[in-house]
Amino acid sequence: MATQIRPFHPADLAGIYRLCLLTGEAGGDASGLYRNPDLLGHLYAGPYPVADPSLTFVVADDEGIAGYVVGTADSLGFARWLDEHWWPTLRAQYPRVPDPGDGSQDHVLIDRMHAWSAAPEPQYDEFPAHLHIDLHPRLQGQGWGRRLIATLADALRERGVAGLHLGVDERNTGAIAFYAKVGFATYARREWGRVLTLPV
Repeated sequence: MATQIRPFHPADLAGIYRLCLLTGEAGGDASGLYRNPDLLGHLYAGPYPVADPSLTFVVADDEGIAGYVVGTADSLGFARWLDEHWWPTLRAQYPRVPDPGDGSQDHVLIDRMHAWSAAPEPQYDEFPAHLHIDLHPRLQGQGWGRRLIATLADALRERGVAGLHLGVDERNTGAIAFYAKVGFATYARREWGRVLTLPV
């Protein structure tokens, strides 16, 4: 099949989770960091197509899911949805655990899951939507990331959303450069990286 962008289908979820892990360490493979390969997806990919599948799009090729963008039009509403529908089951399944001291980072993600805040962030007023995007190395540098963001932006514009934001690890210099090329600007710097914004 020809490589294409298409709307999310439920069968894509496993491929999205795999790609989330493959690109989860500042753009590199995070497989060696986690005993449980699903945790990153539970936090940064899985809930979006469950909450609002019409704002998830994938790049599919002969090998499967090669890229995706997941998003929400209302970050505060989404955070409240997580508290009501997503986190309770996962928090029960994954109680907090101490650092095992073996270099694995599962405990970090589990702590994040339990501490996730539904409080509004300053950027929500002007840039209420947010996204996560990942692209397999085999398709990077070919314009697919730009097209995924444009596809999501079109969907948000149809809903009357004014702007979107995302967070990026400061170590992921390639992603920061890419986001600058497609029009994102630095809104704020945090201890984990920076918040970027884009008018829709």
